[in-house]
Amino acid sequence: MSIAKDYRYRVGVEWEGGRRTHVSSPGKLELEVATPPEFKGGLAGVWSPEDLLVASVATCYAVTLVAVLERRDLPLRELHVSGTGHLTTRDDSRFGFVAIELTVTLATDERSVDAVLRAAKHAERACLVSTALDIPVHVGLIVKPSESRLEVVA
Repeated sequence: MSIAKDYRYRVGVEWEGGRRTHVSSPGKLELEVATPPEFKGGLAGVWSPEDLLVASVATCYAVTLVAVLERRDLPLRELHVSGTGHLTTRDDSRFGFVAIELTVTLATDERSVDAVLRAAKHAERACLVSTALDIPVHVGLIVKPSESRLEVVA
């Protein structure tokens, strides 16, 4: 018998004036969020909703990958994920996100490279944030065996 999972993630947004808001969630630090400087009235140096979306995809992939590696008892020596969100005119003539690109660099033991590559592909399909989006998330993967200077690119 399977127990159904049901989770809720609550946030609050308070408008501070202009294009500036504060985002809160119980028991967490507040974030200042505003329109990005590329848009009218936007603010430099402040997280934007667009930044947060790309960060959500990148962090979701990172923590999902870590969980998959832990479950498969595979070693992880180093992990870096960088993300880029691409906004332009879409096929439906609206301006918006058309793709998010992640570049993932990780190090593992030389004997584990193939298994880690398979785990990384699984993490792509298992990331809850990416699967919730209506745009593609492209993952470029660089695996560095920690015992040598070779790089495996997938």
